[in-house]
Parts: sequence; C-alpha cells; structure tokens
Amino acid sequence: MYDDNNWNAVTGDELVGFLEQVNPVDGKYKTAPQTTQVAWRPLPFYEQVVLVRLKDTSWTPHNLNLYYLTMNGNLFRLNGTSPPIHEVNAQAPIKVTEENVLDYLRFFCYFVRGEEGPFLITEDIDSPDLPRDMDDKTRTVIAGTIRPASYEGKNDQGYFLCDGVVFYSDALFIANFAVQPGGMIEMLDDEPIATDLPTKVDSPIT
Repeated sequence: MYDDNNWNAVTGDELVGFLEQVNPVDGKYKTAPQTTQVAWRPLPFYEQVVLVRLKDTSWTPHNLNLYYLTMNGNLFRLNGTSPPIHEVNAQAPIKVTEENVLDYLRFFCYFVRGEEGPFLITEDIDSPDLPRDMDDKTRTVIAGTIRPASYEGKNDQGYFLCDGVVFYSDALFIANFAVQPGGMIEMLDDEPIATDLPTKVDSPIT
C-alpha cells in the first residue's frame, strides 16, 4: 500500500526514540535501529496526522509491514480493525473532500480487513499489493476487469458516492460505496466479476 516515493525515512535519534516507544510491536515483533526501517508520509484527508510504516527483514513473513497513525505524539496502531481509524477521524478531525475521497476509500479498505485480508481497491495491474505469483491467465483476467476508482457525486445526505473494483480473498467485485464526511464507509452494493481465482492478496499488516 502506498508503495511510492512520498515516504520520508526516519533516522538517527528520531528512529531510536520511535522504536523505544513501540518495541515490541503487538508484543511480538521486535524492532532494532540496525534492522528496522521506519518511514512516514502525510495523508491528504488529515492535517495533523501522518502514516508511519515499519519494515524489518527479520520478521516473518518477510513481506510484513506494520503501520501506525501518529497525532500530537499519540500512536494509533493500524491492526486491521476500524476503531483506531474512527478514533483518529473524530479527534483529528478528518476532512473528506471531493478531491481526496478516493484516497480515503483506498486507505480505509486496505487497513480495515475481513478474515481473508484487505478489501483492496484494485486499479493497476502493476500494483505491488497484487499477488506476485499470478500466472498469465490470471493476470489477463485481472487486467481485463480492473479500472480506476471513481467519484460519482453526493447523495441527498451529503455522503460521497464512489465506485471501485475490490480484490478480496480470491475474487474481484465491482462495489459501490457511500463515504460519510466523518469517515464512516458503507458498501452499498457489490457484484462479483471474477471468482475462484488461483491466488489471493498477500499484504500482511499484523
């Protein structure tokens, strides 16, 4: 998620201080300044909140990324459930706009997970969050069904209406969402477009 160039590395004393705060993450992932990479980036729907990512080659699985939201020195561990996000949304507060609603939708659906992992808003066949083990047939199926997420305007309640292709478990769906200004998201409808794929999204955060 967010595998782009907008990350800022945390180094030196800041790195040591941050790791002292969180070590061990979730009581089981040990961190060390020599091996743990920490980076942060802003998010367009918050003013005073940043997203922090931790990676460490000593962790299992090796593709594990751990994430926090930080606000005024407080840390909120993104653990696959919605309460940390809703708590930050209330305190920050969140500012959802027509310009950033799709960014928020991608963020929320990635970090609030079901039993089978993220509800990945899938827009690009080259996304690093897609499975690495796709065969040519699967890749062709996915490439032929995905498209950019779209903002469709507001409804009578002032909710932002969005459409997107969701990759969840071993299936792709077209889904319609209503995003409330306060950050609550409801999936209004979903229609399977490819099921029983031989691969799944593998992007662990816990």
